Amino acid sequence: MEDRGQFLCGVVEGFYGRPWSMDQRKVLFQWMHQWGLNTYLYGPKDDLKHRLLWREVYSPEEEGQLRTLVVEAASRGVSFVYALSPGQDIVFSSACDLTLLKRKLKQVSDLGCQAFAILFDDIDHSMCQADSEAFSSFAHAQVSVANEIYRFLGEPPVFLFCPTEYCGSLCSPSVSKSIYLQTLGENLQPNISVIWTGSKVISRNLSVDCLAEVASVLQRPPLIWDNLHANDYDSRRLFLGPFKGREPQLRSHLRGLLLNPNCEFEANYIPLHTLGSWHRTSPCGEEGEDEPEYCPDRALSAALHNWMEELNQPLQPGRQTPNPTSRSKTPDRTERPPAQAKPLPMFPLSSSSPPSSPAKGGGENGGEVEVRRTPAEGPKHKAQGRVPCGGKGLLSESQVRLLVGLHYLPHEHGPAAQKLLQDLTWLKTHCHLVSTNGKKTAPQKVEEWRGRASRLMSLCEDIAELHCSVVGGVNRAVLYDLYPYVWDLRNTALVAKAFVCWLDGRVLGDSSTLGTWKNCFHWCGTTTGAELLGVDSEPWVFKGGVSGEVQMLLPIGSSTELFTHPPPLFPTSRLYNVRPYHSKDKVELYRMVRQLHLRTQGGKDSNSTHPDVIGDRCLGACLAVCPEYSFVLEDELGVCGCVLGVGDVRAFIKRCHATWMPAMRDKYPAPRTGPSAAPAYTQDLVLLMEEDQGEYPDSLLHHFPSQLRLDALPQLVDASVSRTLLTALLAALKANGSQGVFCEVQPTDRQRLEFLTKLGFLEILRGEARSREGVVLGRLL
Repeated sequence: MEDRGQFLCGVVEGFYGRPWSMDQRKVLFQWMHQWGLNTYLYGPKDDLKHRLLWREVYSPEEEGQLRTLVVEAASRGVSFVYALSPGQDIVFSSACDLTLLKRKLKQVSDLGCQAFAILFDDIDHSMCQADSEAFSSFAHAQVSVANEIYRFLGEPPVFLFCPTEYCGSLCSPSVSKSIYLQTLGENLQPNISVIWTGSKVISRNLSVDCLAEVASVLQRPPLIWDNLHANDYDSRRLFLGPFKGREPQLRSHLRGLLLNPNCEFEANYIPLHTLGSWHRTSPCGEEGEDEPEYCPDRALSAALHNWMEELNQPLQPGRQTPNPTSRSKTPDRTERPPAQAKPLPMFPLSSSSPPSSPAKGGGENGGEVEVRRTPAEGPKHKAQGRVPCGGKGLLSESQVRLLVGLHYLPHEHGPAAQKLLQDLTWLKTHCHLVSTNGKKTAPQKVEEWRGRASRLMSLCEDIAELHCSVVGGVNRAVLYDLYPYVWDLRNTALVAKAFVCWLDGRVLGDSSTLGTWKNCFHWCGTTTGAELLGVDSEPWVFKGGVSGEVQMLLPIGSSTELFTHPPPLFPTSRLYNVRPYHSKDKVELYRMVRQLHLRTQGGKDSNSTHPDVIGDRCLGACLAVCPEYSFVLEDELGVCGCVLGVGDVRAFIKRCHATWMPAMRDKYPAPRTGPSAAPAYTQDLVLLMEEDQGEYPDSLLHHFPSQLRLDALPQLVDASVSRTLLTALLAALKANGSQGVFCEVQPTDRQRLEFLTKLGFLEILRGEARSREGVVLGRLL
């Protein structure tokens, strides 16, 4: 066993969430050996027999797994520390509970483990009546059990104790005056090391002064349980940045430092690689065998260089060893997972290549996917000249740096994220420069706005391409762990890009009576998440990371249900784009809705004489009268979906009656006799067009003045892009002062009803909205 004075540096698996697998832990020990880390603490909160069922001994199979881990760690020069968390329900004065605790730890000791930890974190301070009668304080109760167990195990060289007040912010009334900590310092056996997280649960920095203060109270140097890269408190955040904010000189004031990293194993390569660099650095900067100075940026560059090789290796999800008998089998890209598949992971573990466009059944609700299309002119956005992200390929170094910069550290964003947030904030603040009815602006100011908008949109395109590269890469282990975060940020970036593009020439200026950026844009905050956090706040005060901050800069940022939802079952590497409608899109949109209509009719074409009639009925009025609230979705093949909006329904209906319907009556004249007569089916659709422009009750329009038309909502492998398409429209309506939007849906269209309900739309009117059956769903903005 290592000397009691050795500095313990390594990893603690102590997060809330799914524990790492045996294969992942073996890889971890290899990493630790390679990078000079010497200690691993086993304490996953969701291992039932570690915490909730701590009294139960391990089964023979579980014993075998633990023995394997202990041996594997030892073979890599890593000390295996077994931790137990009995604090939730232990009766400290119970001889029975103490016996059970000894039995459990004796079982682990017999497996070869020689280092232990007892954890009393995240529990209630109150004691039961029996303990209150037996002990003078909660601290005395914990000390009694810890000392007893320490002696029972033969006073091992490594025995760690995690207090209930494990950081400065949890101490009452302060670190120096905490009776609880003073009791621990005075009564714990001298060689029991006490765990500490710093001034906060997640400390931005660790200072010598703060460590000296707690060491004085505890009468021993603390061991840091470092939550810098822990992400179990926020499902939208991941931390890929370097180990930072802890000077190597701190080592002389510590018993050790163990990093409690991301729940997702593959996300921890850079954090642990840079921790190893920190550990190898000479504490005082003197020359010698150790590295003379630790620089986080330099350590990050070295870790990135090594991670590139790992990222482009064909690794299986969860680091599982592939079955040699199945190597020659080509995976079926259209195969769906079994019906009993768990919701997590979000795609099959054994799938080496999730389908990007299965023929059937890949949609969110198990329906058919979008109509097959052939390339026309290609996508109309800036990414047109870029290589489509199809198939497996290699992640470039610039993409990996972008990935890290967007998922950096809990208190600090990387360069890419900073640019994204700064540009979006500036564009939001200065959008009056490009308003549709504002005061005349100097051309150079307009060009400045458009230049920054172009830079932001280019970055959003890079994020979309990063998403496809991760999905299309050969490393399925990385895809498994990082996909939900890359996918979430991709969707948020799609909305931000579409909204910024929409602002130019469409947002209303100060002279608008509906609402302006200044007097109606209470929808966005004046500060960023990083500013809200400050130095003294925990990172969970503002959730969502970069995605959350971009979200809050959008008009509908407080509508969480629009942004937080599970990833699709099958990732797709298809490159999507959402943007405002252009007049040149009309032909493609008309063709798309006609194909969708033919599919519902079983392929029978009843309108060969008038091919535009379906498009005119579904899209024509909105595209002709208020195109400023229309958005299209496109992929590598071109336009594949759209969503249409009406800002002011009353004004829209009046304009339709004045201009649109007369044009339609001229285009589709009343039936005549003879071979040139218009088909009856066409005339039925013309009548439906007239009904579509019928009146709505004032009680409805008072609260929901805007309308949403989803006639061409696409069904896609990744249905989340439909959500981003709709979110972009809601942001535009809100930006121009709308207080509510409604959508009329047929009761038989269950898929659309479910989709809108998930987005916060509630039923507000049923039947007779326009003298015909229908359900009107609405939501306030």
